[in-house]
Amino acid sequence: MAKSKKIKIEFYYDFEKIALEVFDFQYNNNVVYQKYVDLVFKKNYQPKNINNIPFLPISLFKSHKVISSKDAIKKVFESSGTTGIETSKHYVVDINFYNKISSYFFESKFGQLSKFEILPLLPSYSERSNSSLVHMVDHFISKSNTKTPKYYLSNFDELTQKINSFSAQNQPVIIFGVTFALLDWAENTEKNESKFYIIETGGMKGRKKEIIRDEVHFILKKTFPNAVLCSEYGMTELLSQAYSIDGDLFSAPNWMKVLLRDTDDALTLKSTTNRGGINIISKPKTWDKK
Repeated sequence: MAKSKKIKIEFYYDFEKIALEVFDFQYNNNVVYQKYVDLVFKKNYQPKNINNIPFLPISLFKSHKVISSKDAIKKVFESSGTTGIETSKHYVVDINFYNKISSYFFESKFGQLSKFEILPLLPSYSERSNSSLVHMVDHFISKSNTKTPKYYLSNFDELTQKINSFSAQNQPVIIFGVTFALLDWAENTEKNESKFYIIETGGMKGRKKEIIRDEVHFILKKTFPNAVLCSEYGMTELLSQAYSIDGDLFSAPNWMKVLLRDTDDALTLKSTTNRGGINIISKPKTWDKK
C-alpha cells in the first residue's frame, strides 16, 4: 500500500557488533554479495559501523542465486512476481529455523498459537507451494487449535459462518488475509460484530486500486467493528516479520533493524525518519538444539 510503514524496533544490546560479524560472514561466504561489495565499494571493504554496511539490492535475488551456505537447500521461497516477470528466490537450508523464529516472534506479540483457530484468506498465495507466507501460515496452523485446516478463496459466506461459530464458543480466531481478498470479503458481507483478529498481509496484486492502509482498515472496520485489525510486514528475501496490532506502529524482533535510505541515492542513509527506501539487517537469534 501507498502509506509508509512505521516500525518500532527493539535491538540487541550489542546489535552493531553482531551486524558487523554478519557482514564479515556474508562477504566471505556469499559470492554474489562479495562481488557486489567489490564492485560498488572496494575489494576487502570493511565497514566501521552499521551505517557503512552495504545492503544487497532485492533485484539481485531475481537475477542471481544468493546463498551463503554449502549445505543442501531444503526449500526455495519465491515471490509472487506480480510486479514483473522475474521473481525473487530465497534459498533456505534450515527450514526448521525459519519455522522457529517466525512462530517465536508471532507468539511474543499475540500469545500461544495453540489457543487460536487460524483461517487463511489468501487467494493467489494458497495455490503456490513456494510462498514463504503460505509456509509460515501452514506452520502456524500446525501449532494452533485448528482441527480442520482450510484455505478460503472467495467462499466468504462459509468463512463468516466459521467465525460466527467459533465466536459463539469464545474460541479466539485469527484471519490471515491478503488485502484485496479482505476488501472483497468486507464489501460482500453484512455487518458482523464477532470478535476476532484480522492480520492483513498487504498486496492488491493488481486486483484493486492501491489505497493507503488507513483506508483499508476504515473499510474493514465498517463491516467488522469488533475485529482487532493487524498487519504483517515480510518479504520473500527475509526470514523475519514485523507486526502492527490495532494501529499503524510496526514492531520488529530485536534481531532486526530498519534503516532509511535516500530514494535518489541508494548508498546514502537518511538522517530523518520520514520517508525513504528501506534497508533491513536481520540476524535471528542462535537457538538451543533442544
